[in-house]
Amino acid sequence: MVIFVVCFIQKYTYLLTGRLKKMTKRKREKKDKDPNDEMSFLEHLEELRWHFIRAFLAIIIVSIVIFIEKDIVFDKIILHPKMPDFWTNRMFAKLSDFLGTDALKINTHPFQLISINMSGQFMAHVWTSIIGGLIVASPYVIFEFWQFVKPALYEKERKNSTGAVFYMSGLFLLGVLFGYYLIVPLSINFLGSYSISANVINQINILSYMNTVASITLAGGIVFELPVFVFFLSKVGILTPEFMIRYRKHSYVILLILSAIITPPDVFSQILVCVPLAFLYEIGIVISRRVEKKNKEELDAM
Repeated sequence: MVIFVVCFIQKYTYLLTGRLKKMTKRKREKKDKDPNDEMSFLEHLEELRWHFIRAFLAIIIVSIVIFIEKDIVFDKIILHPKMPDFWTNRMFAKLSDFLGTDALKINTHPFQLISINMSGQFMAHVWTSIIGGLIVASPYVIFEFWQFVKPALYEKERKNSTGAVFYMSGLFLLGVLFGYYLIVPLSINFLGSYSISANVINQINILSYMNTVASITLAGGIVFELPVFVFFLSKVGILTPEFMIRYRKHSYVILLILSAIITPPDVFSQILVCVPLAFLYEIGIVISRRVEKKNKEELDAM
């Protein structure tokens, strides 16, 4: 599915930008151009500008598609986590029945959303389309910026970075799915049913609901990029496996705090979120160790 989306976006963004680029790009004669010549600062800016334009157009294209397919996007995706028949809610219900308790059953009584502003539903529609476009088009956006950075790398660095776009995109989308299928239903169940008094009735605004879902899913995507951050920080020598091992306990405390921030304030949800984050941290140690080993081999070979 991701490959299809990337190919679709790449095809239409290049069609849209190709004609404009031909009109504005300075023509160069290959016979007069030394392949070893470096690009000037303005040429780098020109190249970066077109990467920005293609990435922006990719987001716009996907956002328009999402805007048109509002029935599927809202009823089947955005609003579905608060319904009892959502996959996560059904799995928790089965687990609750297996353990013989109702404590784990979530979102059994879906609440109604309201719109208190004249343009409330329209703005929710627009912002959902934009955020959805950013998430779905993220593999192509990462690909565009990687194409800008790639020529500046040495041959060995290019080989070592093979699959960077795939891993960055995969981790981001995996984090988004993790946030959507796990953290969002738990947050909706807790925040939607929380009450300080029987005299106070929850009437949740659609924009408030959308902000909660969007912030959680995007935060999940960013947090799951931890191995990528570890790789690049280890590559430049800022982070070492010894440092990560020495401060592992401190890092776990930070991960627990982070889990408490992005989840409802109950122990079960925090542990459920912290476990995969801790797993990513351990993967980061392995990655850092491999990067340090390669750095030492390159230094010895010099």
